[in-house]
Amino acid sequence: MFRGPSGACPWAFGGESLAEIQPFAGIRYRDAELSRVLAPPYDVIPPAYRDELYARDPHNIVRVVLNRTAEDAGYAEAGETYRRWRAEGVLQEDATPGLYVLEQSFDAGGKALRRFGVLARFRAEDAARGIILPHELTRVAAKEDRWRLLNATKANFSPIFLMFPDPTAAFTALVLDVIGHRPVAQYTDDGEVGHRMWRVEEAGRISRFQALLGGVRSYIADGHHRHATALRYRDAVGPDGAWTLGYFTPMEAPGLLVLPYHRILSEGPSLEQARARLASRFRLTAWREVAQAASAAAASSAPYAFALAWPGGGALVAEAEHGTEGLLSPVAPACLRALDTYFLHHAVLGPLLGVPEAAVSYVHSLAEAEEAVALGSCRLAVLMRATPVRQIVDVADAGEAMPAKSTFFHPKLPSGLVIHPLVA
Repeated sequence: MFRGPSGACPWAFGGESLAEIQPFAGIRYRDAELSRVLAPPYDVIPPAYRDELYARDPHNIVRVVLNRTAEDAGYAEAGETYRRWRAEGVLQEDATPGLYVLEQSFDAGGKALRRFGVLARFRAEDAARGIILPHELTRVAAKEDRWRLLNATKANFSPIFLMFPDPTAAFTALVLDVIGHRPVAQYTDDGEVGHRMWRVEEAGRISRFQALLGGVRSYIADGHHRHATALRYRDAVGPDGAWTLGYFTPMEAPGLLVLPYHRILSEGPSLEQARARLASRFRLTAWREVAQAASAAAASSAPYAFALAWPGGGALVAEAEHGTEGLLSPVAPACLRALDTYFLHHAVLGPLLGVPEAAVSYVHSLAEAEEAVALGSCRLAVLMRATPVRQIVDVADAGEAMPAKSTFFHPKLPSGLVIHPLVA
């Protein structure tokens, strides 16, 4: 039995507990400027940006992955659009199966980073098998939306983002063997993230990727609803329906960046009320600027830390004192008790600050939190630390689920870069 770092061992790690990947003949844009026709994953595209992508190019993939026509007609239109683009040659299938190595280069706090991953088809697996592990719960409405799109198109446009342990950096060695020649695709997206992609066609190289990924357990970083949809499709059509599109990257790589999800509260205490309610359990430090408070919270080594910011000025960084973990139920799993987000929602917002869950909304960028505070469109903002990858793995290994909006992996993977057809 495999025993996760949290002490739980719900998964059997036997001879079948291996991630299986295969090459495939991807469908890709031909003769198109990729920055005009690709889009982020559907769930990070707000309505105004969807309209912008619609207007940018008549072949932008948003017309398929997030069609704006209402109800059943929207899914039918998405399917018709995809099939028409294939018939017209806008989208063309590669001549032979292959894997696709993707490099994303980006800036994070003034530091240049690169993240490499491999795009491949893989089998979606029930969590109970311990092969592909989730860390969050899924929502019925989102799963139904992806299910209806999948049935209308019979294709995967956005890869499920998975991470896997690679302590010896064997994956890096495989990647370096691939990227010495010219990429088959290259562009920069709206967030200034550079993308380069190479095809892996040689059988020996493909086998080495398969051997590496076939010996490890993988963890879903992004795409839980797409993975759940793949399982539903498998159940509907049979075992071959489990094949879906994945992106695999090592969890130890410096380019695997997790950003915090900040909380925006429509209700809450005043600055002085919060100070009085938190003072006995937290070390409180006052800051004038939202960004300064966020930076100080992120740098804290306390077991739990966060910052609060109010419109009109005033911010507090709260760092937990020894014993504060006693605010949590002792029967809660250790992997959840370690999370800032779990602690905030179970020990602070309601019990100490009197904030109901209905008053909480979420933003993933500090700029959005700063804007909400500056415009006075919230009662206060809660600025979070990023969740470490190790904690995500601990939760998944224990078979638990993190609170909503606990992780934001950056950069996101583009939709439409390589399309995985479910039928020929």
